[in-house]
Amino acid sequence: MKMLWNIIVWIIVGALAGWIASMIMRRDGSMGAIANIVVGIIGAFLGGWVISFFGVDVATGALTFSSILTAILGAVILLAIINLFTRGRAR
Repeated sequence: MKMLWNIIVWIIVGALAGWIASMIMRRDGSMGAIANIVVGIIGAFLGGWVISFFGVDVATGALTFSSILTAILGAVILLAIINLFTRGRAR
């Protein structure tokens, strides 16, 4: 049951990270809630992967400030990559 609760919490954190990242990148009007969740979750994995190259381990499973910040950073990076491919298209 605890594992299920952790998954639910991280989906919520992913959604918040995606929403915050979309506000930072000024894409909030062009993305919906589902896209924010997906970008946040994928961004969290991306952020964890990128930050591991610097010797930092945030994948402890605990909900900490550094893990939330990593999720937001990853979502911002992912949105920047998405912006490279969607620039000039109708949003």
